[in-house]
Amino acid sequence: METEFTTTFWQDFRIADAFGISAVKDTYKRAFKEWKDDYRYLTDLVMVLNHSCWFWYERGNEELSKLYSDLFYETQDYAYENLKGEELDYFFRITD
Repeated sequence: METEFTTTFWQDFRIADAFGISAVKDTYKRAFKEWKDDYRYLTDLVMVLNHSCWFWYERGNEELSKLYSDLFYETQDYAYENLKGEELDYFFRITD
């Protein structure tokens, strides 16, 4: 199974976390706009959002956890609606 990440999303969002909610939202908007049509990058984005949700939940930061959760579901839904064939298979294989 492929699990190697090809993006800088992890680092981008960790930097944004340090600057708060508005920085996370801005980072997400830019990443999603730029990469929503690349199924591998979209998959990576979904993984980062999911992990970030749990990361902040475990540390008691409900506000960041909720934001990441909302962004995760929004992006996951986009993937379900727009990926087809092998791209959707890749998404499910990696995110399962």
